[in-house]
Amino acid sequence: MAAEVAQFSYAIAGAAFLLLGLALALLWRGHPHGRPLSAASALMLAWSAALAWQERAGGVPAALLEALELARNAGWSLLLLALAGQLARRPGQPWWRGGGAALALAYAAAAALTLLPLCWGAALAFLPAVMLRLAMAMLGMLLVEQLYRSTPAQQRWAIKYACLGIGAMFVYDFYLYSDTLLFRAVNPELWSARGVVYALSAPLLAVAVARSAASAPQLALSRLALLHSATLLGSACYLLAMGAAAYYLRYVGGSWGAMMQLAFLFGAVLLLAGILFSGRFRAGLKVLINKHFYRYHYDYREEWLALTRALSEPGPDLGSRSIEAVAALVGSPAGALWLRRDNGRCEPAAHWHMPLPADDEAADSPFCRLLGDKQWLVEVAGHAAGAEGAVALPAWLPAVPRAWLVLPLILHGQLSGFVLLLQPPQPVKLNWETIDLLRIAGSQVASYLAQREAATALSMARQFDSFNRLSTFVVHDLKNLVSQLSLLMQNAERHRDNPEFQQDMRETVDFAVQKMKRLLQKLSRGDTPERAVPLALAKLLRQAVELKAAFEPRPTLLIADADAATQVLADPERLARVLGHLIQNAIEATPRGGAVSVRLARVDGVARIEVSDTGSGMSADFIRERLFKPFDSTKSAGMGIGAFESKEYIAQLGGRMEVASVPGQGSSFVLRLPLYRSQRSAVEQAA
Repeated sequence: MAAEVAQFSYAIAGAAFLLLGLALALLWRGHPHGRPLSAASALMLAWSAALAWQERAGGVPAALLEALELARNAGWSLLLLALAGQLARRPGQPWWRGGGAALALAYAAAAALTLLPLCWGAALAFLPAVMLRLAMAMLGMLLVEQLYRSTPAQQRWAIKYACLGIGAMFVYDFYLYSDTLLFRAVNPELWSARGVVYALSAPLLAVAVARSAASAPQLALSRLALLHSATLLGSACYLLAMGAAAYYLRYVGGSWGAMMQLAFLFGAVLLLAGILFSGRFRAGLKVLINKHFYRYHYDYREEWLALTRALSEPGPDLGSRSIEAVAALVGSPAGALWLRRDNGRCEPAAHWHMPLPADDEAADSPFCRLLGDKQWLVEVAGHAAGAEGAVALPAWLPAVPRAWLVLPLILHGQLSGFVLLLQPPQPVKLNWETIDLLRIAGSQVASYLAQREAATALSMARQFDSFNRLSTFVVHDLKNLVSQLSLLMQNAERHRDNPEFQQDMRETVDFAVQKMKRLLQKLSRGDTPERAVPLALAKLLRQAVELKAAFEPRPTLLIADADAATQVLADPERLARVLGHLIQNAIEATPRGGAVSVRLARVDGVARIEVSDTGSGMSADFIRERLFKPFDSTKSAGMGIGAFESKEYIAQLGGRMEVASVPGQGSSFVLRLPLYRSQRSAVEQAA
């Protein structure tokens, strides 16, 4: 009865693949892979017919059956390689050619090991024969799995039924021969059902051929595909080795053999499961495969071109474009940029799709030293201050909504700034490849930003040089004018007939001469250095406000009694010029009905001068990009150096200038100056 069932089963398989071969010849002639599929179907037909005849009448030579078994397995394996043959269009030697050669050698060796003893009349040993067929089934499963996982998702619709049909045959063989190896006998029920299972695969192959008639799948290897293949290959080899060891234990174990075999197999499976579920093992295997066996996840050519294009675009928004280019690498929706300035602090310089943070960070803080010295990428949510080498995050950083990653910008081994990226919509795991890509992108961004800063500094130096050359001409003209006026004074001495005229002329000309001499002293390069002296700020502010009393709106001065004696160490003329410039700008920006106020106070051991108005105000972009940029003025007759000179001189005094402004509501300039040393000591002692 079992022989009749097996005969019927293999006959059905032969009929199914006969119909598939006829369909290939009549309906899908010219299919890209019609020939290898037709050859595999013909081998399946011959193999099924031989087994069906063997089950019916016997007498089929064992060598023929073994040759057909090898041939049909080789046919399906070569078909899988042919499906990957689109890679042959790429330059260089494609991997599938080497795979085809290796496959041919493997089956040739298998044929030599099995057919030669049969031809000599010797019987095949049970264990080698079963192990060989297990190896062929395992190889077929690996090829199916590799083909499916390596095919792009948009092309899998045309290949998935072929993988399912061919894979089903190899999986069934693996199950059949694993059971045979375990129980040392072929299960008659599994053997009889084999033909029907194979027949069910034929319609799946027909569907795959119909779907892929217009296009052939292109194989694109991925890291995940090779990871799964390596895991499956290692697991299969491990199970084969453990099965052989269990068979040996049962063979030599006597009455204890069966118990020893079952215990050993169960322990081996548990060990394999423990290894496969080990996170460290999987992580190590991924790193090994990614670095040495597979091409990288990123298309570095495209990523590098996109980054370079974004940074090379013309326009002033290099900071925003830098953030956008780096964020695109990991899918971040927004970010901000901090740059290291000459004052020793990393200040916010640009933003993209998020408000510009107001907090800065000292360049010598532990956090910045961590970024610069170790070049760490700091993941805000997962950063642990107690970890080896880690430091506490700045207080302002976790307060930024959805803050995710801080990327250091390294230039010549030094920290030039950092980029904060917000959490992307899809979680991104920071593996070694992503970290390396972000680091090199950060270095590229740092070089472009440094180049822009150098170009800006060079442009500024050239403008100053032009200004100095202009000053030289002015000095030359003024010298001529002074000489002429001096000569005029000498000639005027001769006109003694009109004393009143002579007196008025003398006074006027003398005043002009003295004024131009002072101008010469300021414009000449040989000017005497400035002299810093202790200054009473209250007196200096009163003089500055009185000089502007004739203007509208008239500025007001607010000084508390306790702050009237506040002193700083500075040059009187330069500091007065700074204060006068700020007050004059406030008046010009405020309508007649508005208000301009000047306040003096001592706050936290420093002198605080605030000049505020209710005028037109300024935008944040104008303050950041243009306010302190020399030779850039919104006034028709302005030279654009007043604000720049004021900020530079306040910085020379060891102070800071802060600006707050709201368009349409007004502006506020705050000067923080260190107190005169003796006065500062008194304040500290009082505190």
